[in-house]
Amino acid sequence: MLPLSLLNAAQNKPMLVELKNGETFNGHLVNCDNFMNITLREVYQTNAEADRFFKLKECYIRGSTIKYLRIPDNLLDVVKEEQNRAREANRGGRGVVTGNRGRGLPARGARGTRGGPARSVRGRGRGA
Repeated sequence: MLPLSLLNAAQNKPMLVELKNGETFNGHLVNCDNFMNITLREVYQTNAEADRFFKLKECYIRGSTIKYLRIPDNLLDVVKEEQNRAREANRGGRGVVTGNRGRGLPARGARGTRGGPARSVRGRGRGA
């Protein structure tokens, strides 16, 4: 499962973010981008020693400073089901051969028929 798809599904859900320096942020995910930069709202920040607490209306956290994220367990199941449905929908068109005869076989008539003599393509320059 890709972390960004999980984060996109976690929008407006509560989460805990721990930074590499030990600080933690509890809040609701507002937005995330491809670099895992996230914006949280209604945030409770705790310092590394857990002796100071701050309440913030909103905060922005750079993705490179994040140590880990904790999200609700039921969200994992929802994202897995969505990915399985998408995978099944994409499988419907596979395995059908249309005009292409596979990798090793040329199309009939292009360079001779199967089993028959094939015309050489190499060595033909101008005027041939």
